[in-house]
Amino acid sequence: MATSALKQLIADADWGELDYFILDTPPGTSDIHLTLLQTLPITGAVIISTPQQVALADARKGIDMYRNEKVNVPILGLIENMAWFTPAELPENKYYIFGKEGCKALAQEMNVPLLAQIPLVQSICDSGDAGTPAALNSDTATGLAFINLAQAVVTVVNRRNKEQPKTKIVGMK
Repeated sequence: MATSALKQLIADADWGELDYFILDTPPGTSDIHLTLLQTLPITGAVIISTPQQVALADARKGIDMYRNEKVNVPILGLIENMAWFTPAELPENKYYIFGKEGCKALAQEMNVPLLAQIPLVQSICDSGDAGTPAALNSDTATGLAFINLAQAVVTVVNRRNKEQPKTKIVGMK
């Protein structure tokens, strides 16, 4: 059902002229990922993980899937989500409750850029629930982290498009 819904979302909506089409997929290498690869030519993949080892193992599998010679989708970079916890009352403190810099190490190992490290802070949830995403508040460290992430993604997409040929839809047999 999920793959059918994804195909319908892509094919039946009138997207008009787009600069970017970003799809957030579940972790891993499921049928959703294969359907996406068989439906759209993918410019690149951004892999998101928490810094803990079990999550990094899934991220590594995703990278390997996209880098497979039959798939050949460039990895644009990694994002470390929940990189550290910072309580509102102690904004200078960082508590690495899921491990420290796991995505940074994986990015170096896989030779891809680390696009951002996003902290685990209550304000991200609160602002999203209130309908004002954290990225709209550039006066905060969290808002600035999301703005810098968006700029990093634009930069790596532009570099990829300049240096590499367009990706084709993956044909699976």
